[in-house]
Amino acid sequence: MKKFLLGLGVLLLLLFVYAFQIEPRLVAVHRLEFGKPPAAVKVVQLSDIQVSESYRAGRLKKIIRKANREQPDVIVFTGDLFDNYTKYAHTAEITAELKQLHASLGKYAVWGNHDYGGGAARVYQTVMNDADFTVLRNTGTTLTLKTGKRLFIGGLDDSLLGQPSVTQTLAYRSRADYSILLTHEPDVADRFLGTNTQLVLAGHSHGGQVRLPFYQVTNVLARKYVRGLYELKDKTKVYVNTGLGTTTIHARFGVIPEISVFKIAF
Repeated sequence: MKKFLLGLGVLLLLLFVYAFQIEPRLVAVHRLEFGKPPAAVKVVQLSDIQVSESYRAGRLKKIIRKANREQPDVIVFTGDLFDNYTKYAHTAEITAELKQLHASLGKYAVWGNHDYGGGAARVYQTVMNDADFTVLRNTGTTLTLKTGKRLFIGGLDDSLLGQPSVTQTLAYRSRADYSILLTHEPDVADRFLGTNTQLVLAGHSHGGQVRLPFYQVTNVLARKYVRGLYELKDKTKVYVNTGLGTTTIHARFGVIPEISVFKIAF
């Protein structure tokens, strides 16, 4: 019995170390292809960086290196740059790191709920703009690709603390061949049903962050769509990125931080 209890204690200690010290520092690159090749555009999605005392700006170097290695046409960030801005507000350092992300057709971001809280709302737009991101807040833009095709990228304001409007966002769309809509909270993807939207990209859920057997940790507005790829009844695809950082408890278990890469042909 003593050996069993000792072994169990060692196992629990190892699991604790893995969850708090190892898995949060891993980064998986998940690649998806939509449509028949060759791809018209390559999009890299980052989400939920949640910079904090436990996830300092310097840790972004690994993320940036991996993202740039994909040579994306477009980089999108689906919200929650900060975890708790009042406790970690190194904006100049964060801006300098994010500025190193490169995309040939531009970088776009939306607001997350943590980007509103703790005073972050005063600086989020400036930090992202200074890092060469266009922040979409119920707005959108249309990009003309080398193929002559037109790609619309729209961004919804945060659905918990902002004032999201699908109508306002889609009002910016005109004669697009393919539409990508960015939203922080994934469960609002259903609002794009019937709007001729091909792809919705979201974050917020952290994929549950800690994935336990027979129990799914969920978050408000991330209970229906939690991680990975879904398809709505009108064939709109929804992808929920599991994020890069952590919140509440700074651990991950069974949900490795993620960069998602989309090769899209249309």
